[in-house]
Parts: sequence; structure tokens; C-alpha cells
Amino acid sequence: MKSLLILLSMALLLVACSQTPKPSLYQQLGEEAGITAITDHLLHQIEHDPLIVHHFRDTDIPRFRRLLMEQLCELSGGPCVYSGATMEESHTGLNLNTRDFDRLVNHLISAMQQQGIPYGAQNQLLALLAPMYPEVIGR
Repeated sequence: MKSLLILLSMALLLVACSQTPKPSLYQQLGEEAGITAITDHLLHQIEHDPLIVHHFRDTDIPRFRRLLMEQLCELSGGPCVYSGATMEESHTGLNLNTRDFDRLVNHLISAMQQQGIPYGAQNQLLALLAPMYPEVIGR
């Protein structure tokens, strides 16, 4: 009987160890604090990039910051709900081109690297953002 209890205990221990859930993308991004840091680093880079900063000249930056954090949170599976306009609506009239888009993406990658976000999580987030490309370019 004692050996049966030991075997059952070992089996339960192995099952418990083998079922460690993979962190969600939201968790891998650092949840609210991580997304805030990524967003703030991205905004800092945009502010110092003479090739794209002019696109943000008439932007309400505090509102943009809040909406970007909501969007990243929702996309990554977090508890947030994006409350902004569609990408098409918010980019109409900006006439963004591929170079502008690529620079912003590179700044986002840099912001994620600065926060130590794993490459797999970076790629997951970029894959979720990529379908927005046609909604942003040439509007």
C-alpha cells in the first residue's frame, strides 16, 4: 500500500510539472506595465525621427498613447478593449507610404527589444499587426 501511495504521488507530481501553461502574448509583453513601457519607448523614438515625426504634428499624443496601449493590450489577449477608430479611418488623409510604415515597425521592434521581449513574442505581435498594413498605407 505504501508503494502504491508513493507511485501515485510521483505520478501526480509529474503531471503537475508537465502542465505548466505557456504564458499568453499579453503576459510575454509584460502585461500593462510592459505595454506602457513599449508604447512610451516607441513614442520617444517617433518624436526623435525627423522622417516620420511630421505625421504626428496634429496628433493628440496623450490620446494616441492611450489608444495604442489599448490596441496592443487587446491584440495580445489582454483585458483591454480598443476604443478608437478603425485603422482605415484614423489614417485617412495621412498619405503614409511603405517607408513610413517600415520605420514605425522598426521603432516598435526596438522598443520591444529595449524591454527584453522574447523574439517569439515580438514576432507574434508583429503578425497580429501586419494585416493592418493595407488599412494604413496610401490613405
